[in-house]
Amino acid sequence: MTKRERFEKFLANEPVDRVPVAFFHHFTTEQEWLTGLTNEAAFEKNIEGHRTARAKFDPDVIKIMNDTLMIMPVDTSFVKTPADLRKIQPPMPGSAFFEKSKELTKRVVAIYEGSDAPIYITAFSPCIILRNSISGMDIGTEVAHSKLYSFLEEDPDSVMAALDIIADSVNALNKMLLTECGAEAVYLSVNNQAHYVPDEFYAKYIAPSDKKVLAAANELSRFNMLHICGYHGKSNNLELFKDYDVPVFNWAVHAEGVGLAEGKKLFGGKPVCGGFAQAETIYTGTREEITAEVCKYLDEAGQVGVMLGADCTVPTDIDDERLEWVRQAAIQYAANPRVKL
Repeated sequence: MTKRERFEKFLANEPVDRVPVAFFHHFTTEQEWLTGLTNEAAFEKNIEGHRTARAKFDPDVIKIMNDTLMIMPVDTSFVKTPADLRKIQPPMPGSAFFEKSKELTKRVVAIYEGSDAPIYITAFSPCIILRNSISGMDIGTEVAHSKLYSFLEEDPDSVMAALDIIADSVNALNKMLLTECGAEAVYLSVNNQAHYVPDEFYAKYIAPSDKKVLAAANELSRFNMLHICGYHGKSNNLELFKDYDVPVFNWAVHAEGVGLAEGKKLFGGKPVCGGFAQAETIYTGTREEITAEVCKYLDEAGQVGVMLGADCTVPTDIDDERLEWVRQAAIQYAANPRVKL
């Protein structure tokens, strides 16, 4: 099978010659994240990292890593009360952020010329964008000290209005990247890590903006993926996301304690991606240990509607040859499976 044929079978929950493999990692340091509008060297490093990575591991699934333009910038410096959130003005088409995102996407797509692998863009939920704008990347885990939570308690309608405004901007960006730049689907990152806000608040006030973004994405592509981010072990309540209308689910198997087979049932039998912890065996294990872990996951979940990946991005300095070890183990497993397909 070609990469495209294999992915289509995965998407349709049909047997494959071997499971696809989808690992992603950043190409810049955390200090360089979000600096693409002001740091040209980091912007170029972000793009060129894809080229060197492809030379070592030509991926089954391409995800454009927008490290330096990762989270849409929204000015909230003037926000003193929740009502002020209604006045935010996120970037829209023609802005520097949109134009730079277009450039990054087109140039990375060109790096993968000749591959028939599906191409994802990375997108973030309106809540993550707003949270980052208010509190920065390090959100912490203390709900009682969360400014966003305080705003939700005081005036949830204003927070919802702000999330809706941001959703419109995210949708405009996704549409541009999918219709003008050669990308094909949205990999949407959502989370309520460590119960940043109470789950009932998330379901009532935040989930609608997630679903608005997914609805728009589903009009553009039939293989969008939901990434329920458990970065470095920060857990979520997967029940919050089980009714999201999305073709593929990825979550932090190790942070959540929910394996691929169990998660597949939770998400209504839809295709799932994951398995590996982001910085354990895949990063430090021997080839034999990685092979054994592949067998463990496929013994558990089978080979239909399953794609091997990780809880979140694997370390930036990983040797991409390790990802090939996973693919070769999947090939070996398919040749002699220990479970019935």
